[in-house]
Amino acid sequence: MAILKWVQDTGVDWHYIAPGKPQQNGFIESFNGKLRDECLNETLFGTLHDARNTLEEWQEDYNWRRPHSALGNLTPAEFLQRKAMDKMAA
Repeated sequence: MAILKWVQDTGVDWHYIAPGKPQQNGFIESFNGKLRDECLNETLFGTLHDARNTLEEWQEDYNWRRPHSALGNLTPAEFLQRKAMDKMAA
């Protein structure tokens, strides 16, 4: 009930995922699985500061240094570099 009250108070748009239906939001479920398997299950956090630093490093790696199939198995940084070079060549 606290979440529903917060949603009403803040005006945030709420999209409910039914229990047992993770396929209703497959993208976030896939991300959550990667975060859990690659970071949270592998790390013991001593302090909140440690947790924040570790998660920030994982996010940086996930967002910029790892290849993504949606980008032709390029890293986001490589994809942006190629896109910029293509614009210059055109």
